[in-house]
Parts: sequence; structure tokens; C-alpha cells
Amino acid sequence: MKSEFWTIVSCGIFFFLIAPVYWVLTNDWTGTTALVMTFLLCALLGFYLYVVAGQIDPRPEDRADGEIAEGAGEQGFFPPYSWWPLVCASMLAICVLGVVIGWWLFIIGVGLGAVALWGWIFEYYRGIHAH
Repeated sequence: MKSEFWTIVSCGIFFFLIAPVYWVLTNDWTGTTALVMTFLLCALLGFYLYVVAGQIDPRPEDRADGEIAEGAGEQGFFPPYSWWPLVCASMLAICVLGVVIGWWLFIIGVGLGAVALWGWIFEYYRGIHAH
């Protein structure tokens, strides 16, 4: 986790140094606040990575004597394909159009969106990919 930690901390240091420069040059509260909040987010994430790195065994890429072959094996579960994200995005588009066109379309979009979200969540409990 060393590389992830240092990447996030480096970004946080950058935003910490840029925020006052941005304030002096622009006198803009919105952008300065966004930069400060981004620094705080990087600090939070860096702290989390530091704590987790101390709790787990070092990964092969974190050790100087680590070999590439040590990282071999199962890396996780990756779904083959899914149409549900497209359906959920379409229902979100209908909800947004419902705000513009009429609330009746928004209500229809929310109802169909709930069905689409339900299908996406329980996609691997039925059909050919059930486990």
C-alpha cells in the first residue's frame, strides 16, 4: 500500500500548497473551498491507507525482495457482462427528463428505476450466472 499512500499524500500536499496561491490570485471562495476540501479528502484517504497498511501483511509490490510470481493467482470476481447498468442509467435519464417535462414522467422513472436497481443488485442470484 506504499505506492497508493504516497500517491494520495502527494496529491494532498499539492492541493495544500495550491489553495492559498489560488486564493491570493483569484480571491474566489468557491474554488479555494473546493481545494481545501480536496486536501482534506486526500488527508483522510492517506490516513486510512496508512492505518490499513499497518494492519495487513505487506504485499509483494510493497517489499523490496518481492517477486512478480508472488502476486499470481485469483485477483477477484469480475462479471462477464451486464445490461443492468444501461437500464439504470436509462431510468435515471427518464427521471431527469421527468423533472423537465412533468412529474408524472419522474414518478414512472422512479418506479422503473427501482425495478432496474433491484435487477442489478440481484443479478447473480438467478439465471446463468447464479451462484
